[in-house]
Amino acid sequence: MELVVEDLIEKGAEKSYTYTEYRALVSELAEKNESTGPEQSEALSQYTQLNNSRMRRWDKMLKFSDESVAKIKSVDQKISWLVLSESWCGDASPALPVMNKITEINPNISLSIILRDENLDIMNQFLTNGGMSIPKLIAIDKKDDSVVATWGPRSIKATKLVEDYKTAHGSLTPEFKQDLQVFYNKDKGQSILEDLLLLLDNGVKKV
Repeated sequence: MELVVEDLIEKGAEKSYTYTEYRALVSELAEKNESTGPEQSEALSQYTQLNNSRMRRWDKMLKFSDESVAKIKSVDQKISWLVLSESWCGDASPALPVMNKITEINPNISLSIILRDENLDIMNQFLTNGGMSIPKLIAIDKKDDSVVATWGPRSIKATKLVEDYKTAHGSLTPEFKQDLQVFYNKDKGQSILEDLLLLLDNGVKKV
C-alpha cells in the first residue's frame, strides 16, 4: 500500500503548482469570476475572490518570532510538502501563506500545491474523519520519498472551535464560517505556525 501511495504522490507532484503559480491561478480566476474544480457557481467564485484578497493580505502581514525562525532554520532534513487545495477553500487562505513563508526561510523545505478534485486518488488516501477536507498537507521525506506526517485541514485551535460548534449546533452555519475567519485574522497565522513547527519537530517519525 505504501508503494502505491508513493506512486500516486509522485504522479500528483508532476502536475503541481508552486506557491507563486497557485497565487497567479487564484488571482486570474478571481478576475474572471471563476474558481478551480469542475463545479462552477457564483458562491464558489465569490469565495475565490475572498481568498485571493486574504492570501494577498497574509503574504504581506505574516510575521514569525525570532524563536520560530530559528526552529525553521534548524531543519536540515530535505522535506517536501505536497498540499491538496482549491481556490474556494476558506481554510486554505490563511494556511498556504504560512507554509510558503516557512519554505522561504528554509530551502530544505519545499512546497507544491495540487488541486483536490484533479487528484481524488491522492485525496482518498488522506481523508479526515472520512471526509475530503482541505487543505491537506502531506509531508514527504526526500531521502526515501516516504510520507512522514500529515496536517490539515485546520490548526488544532481552529479545529476545537469547529468541533465545539458542531457539538452545540449540529452543523456549521455561514455565520460561524465568518466567525472562523475573524479568528484567523486575530490569530495572524500563529496557531497554524505552531502546528507546523510541531510537525517539523516530529517529521522524522514515520506515520
